[in-house]
Amino acid sequence: MFANPSDNGTTGPDMLCLDAQLCFPLYAATNLLGRAYRPLLEPLGLTYSQYLVMLALWQAAPVHVGDLARRLHLESGTITPLLQRMEKLGFLTRTRDTDDERRVVVRLTRRGAALRERAAQVPEALADRVLQRFGADAAENLRAETRRLLVILSDLVDGPSSEPRALADTPSSTLPEK
Repeated sequence: MFANPSDNGTTGPDMLCLDAQLCFPLYAATNLLGRAYRPLLEPLGLTYSQYLVMLALWQAAPVHVGDLARRLHLESGTITPLLQRMEKLGFLTRTRDTDDERRVVVRLTRRGAALRERAAQVPEALADRVLQRFGADAAENLRAETRRLLVILSDLVDGPSSEPRALADTPSSTLPEK
């Protein structure tokens, strides 16, 4: 289904050819993007995964861990240790929700909120490196089509969402500041 089959010269298309897979260039691009971000994020003390968490929190915090995991398309076994490391670094806090102790609320610390100003140059610095070779229109088209694929795959993996999805997909239950 995701392959663009090429003739293998024998019995027909080779659906198991690495270059015929849609998943491979997406996987490889994600890995390479993480590596491209590394020198930009190291001065901030963030990994790429931590940067994504911070982007989500700068957009809407405080937030429940489950909502944050859904926003980032991460499983609880992935997000929990990530948040634990970020809490030890002083970027955020995790506390039990006073209304429902089964839920954990993530809040930015002053240090985490202040990091936003320093991080503001990161997207522009990476865009300068990529857009000069890729083009702004091509990048916007790729982002739009990739987000469309993300919705399709999310529906496939997690089931269709009962809520309408906006492209700016924000967590469904941000909490009031305390």
